[in-house]
Amino acid sequence: MFWADKLLENLKGQQVINDSWTPSGMVHMGGPKGPVLHDVLFKILKERKTDVSYIFGFDDADPIDGLPKDLMESHSKYMGVPLSMAPSPDGQGSFGDYFGNIMRKLFKELNVEAEIYKTSELYKNGTFNKAISFVLDHTSEIRKVYEEIYKKELREDWFPLQVICPKCEKLGTTKVTSWDGKEVAFSCEPDLVKWAHGCGTKGKISPFDGVGKMSYKVEWPSKWWIFGVTIEGAGKDHMSAGGTHDVAAKIYKDVFKKETPFSFLYEHFLSHGKKMSSSKGIGVNAQELLNVLPPQIYRFLLIKTPPNQAIEFTPKDTDIVLKLYDDYQKAEGTRAFELSQIREIKKPPTIRFSVLAQWVQMPNMEETIKKEGLTDWAKYARIWIEKYAPESEKFLVQKEMPEEARNLSDLQKQFLQKIASELDEQWNAEDFQKELYEIAKNLNLSSKDAFAAIYLSLIGKNHGPKAAWLILSLDEDFVKNRFTAVIPAQAGIQNNNEVDSHFHGNDKGKYICPDIFSISPELKSKFPSVSVGVAIIKEVNIKKTNEDLEKEKNELIRLLEGLTTEQLGQYPEILSYRKLYKETGIDWHSHRPSPEALLRRVALKKGLYNINTCVDAYNLVVMKHRVSVGAFDADKIKFPTMLRTAKSSESILLLGDEEQTQYKDGEIAYFDQIGGFNIDFNYRDAQRTAVQMETKNIYVNVDGVYNITPQKVEQVLKEAVNTIIRYCGGKIEAFGVEIAS
Repeated sequence: MFWADKLLENLKGQQVINDSWTPSGMVHMGGPKGPVLHDVLFKILKERKTDVSYIFGFDDADPIDGLPKDLMESHSKYMGVPLSMAPSPDGQGSFGDYFGNIMRKLFKELNVEAEIYKTSELYKNGTFNKAISFVLDHTSEIRKVYEEIYKKELREDWFPLQVICPKCEKLGTTKVTSWDGKEVAFSCEPDLVKWAHGCGTKGKISPFDGVGKMSYKVEWPSKWWIFGVTIEGAGKDHMSAGGTHDVAAKIYKDVFKKETPFSFLYEHFLSHGKKMSSSKGIGVNAQELLNVLPPQIYRFLLIKTPPNQAIEFTPKDTDIVLKLYDDYQKAEGTRAFELSQIREIKKPPTIRFSVLAQWVQMPNMEETIKKEGLTDWAKYARIWIEKYAPESEKFLVQKEMPEEARNLSDLQKQFLQKIASELDEQWNAEDFQKELYEIAKNLNLSSKDAFAAIYLSLIGKNHGPKAAWLILSLDEDFVKNRFTAVIPAQAGIQNNNEVDSHFHGNDKGKYICPDIFSISPELKSKFPSVSVGVAIIKEVNIKKTNEDLEKEKNELIRLLEGLTTEQLGQYPEILSYRKLYKETGIDWHSHRPSPEALLRRVALKKGLYNINTCVDAYNLVVMKHRVSVGAFDADKIKFPTMLRTAKSSESILLLGDEEQTQYKDGEIAYFDQIGGFNIDFNYRDAQRTAVQMETKNIYVNVDGVYNITPQKVEQVLKEAVNTIIRYCGGKIEAFGVEIAS
């Protein structure tokens, strides 16, 4: 049963619902929660043909005790003056009216059917006179309630009422000390509160017809008494033990001799785990949120969960808005969906908002948007992209070839070339999307790498909107030219003849010359999925740091913001290395694969080590692809090298250690003719072959196994080589991939 139906399950007879709010500042996006929750109860009771009314108070009789930053200069002199008496910032009406009108507009947009009253008018027109007399006549009993709850004795001259000073018009600075049945004695105290300064006036005055104002904890039960309120919920801050509601309820029961209205607690609206506050800049205001959410989805956000559950909603730089639209569409036909509607039930679009957010970023999609009935939602999608979407959701087609497209593999280039040729035909998007999958399949290219090629060449990211829709939304000649432009050899892979001289063709492709590297027959038999990419780069110039490299590292860390350690265990590449470790008897919890170790530092916000421009460069590639890359001083290696299983009689002096580490039988490691220069495939490297600032020639390898295919190894090797050359210079002497099977 929906929470609101359950809440009202046992209520019978005539009902009066009340709620109130102080119009002293902008309405943050959680501000409408109380009004909308009470409105839901009102609508349900109307459905049941219950005699019910819903009233909502703007408590503008309260004094100004704080100001938004932009009003400090103009309105600080009105501190302590009632909201209804201070002028509006726009010169029209009162200070309370200025903010109250914002809430009135929200009520209209969110279909809140409350009858609004201003508390200042209840005082001025005498509606509260009866309550004021009653409260003053029963002050001793009210004092007793305060003393019982707060365990603190009050002075005999304490009264739960203040008056507007006839001289300075301040309310917040006055203190009432006696009551004779007609007038109260008062003083306007200079130092009664920290936020306002009284003028020192003393005297006697009638507290009726708008002169006096009861304290809130007394005014609240007075409203229940005057209006006959039967239902009123309140926020968590009011409903806590010993809080405002406890005091008001006890006064109502012990002094007014009435039964407290049915109440319920509603939790705070949170942003980044903190309570919403427009004055503190936490969260956006309600009117801003209505620019990115239709009113019915805003209502849905406020009512879809029980009131006593906090709502975490941080719209900027997150995907929470996308999820909310998804939840709303899935909720069609539910009670929450029905009670979210504005005057009439409207069927939601079937296209996901996340897809629409992609469409609005593509050229020539207006007709499709209109055809799908998404014109109304499209305006919200555009605002979300412009003001709220994280960078990962922004897909701007770049006029020039993106830098990120430089490192595409040969297969990815062939894929793009084939797409360019297919554009001569007339396609609809659904069929073309299927064709893209078919092209990739025929090339033995994974769909992930295939679509990454499209996105990298068009928008500079490895993900994006549905590829077929994106391509077909663009000018055909533009796409052809772009996809053709990535076909030439990539920058950094120079002297192709020299590179090719180290390749030896066979029926499975190209592999590195065995006088440089090989995989042992034993390892090939035991782990047939293993593949290793190897390259030698000569005449490098390694430096401690590079400004552009540091920028690239910082950008990657920013893109990885939000990564958790739990997510690492879901990546197929990480799982592949862990599986290999398990197969060889290595505990991956203590010997974490190098990609996991690097990404774990990012997830734990420990930052990255600065080693040198060679190591830092290939570590970028490791983190992007979650595939291990190693680099070694080629002049310290005695070729040929081999990947094989180690023996317990062998040892290695690892980087950072002072003593040798003994290998275990069956551990996988890289060896040259001197000994091991690596341990556990990609865990740690030897001191002997470490890349230093003085290193001039480097040996690079890339480790693949299980889900890390030879094609992926080749792609990562190329990107690693390119990145190293970009920041360290040099030229390629050898390049290839060795495949176990």
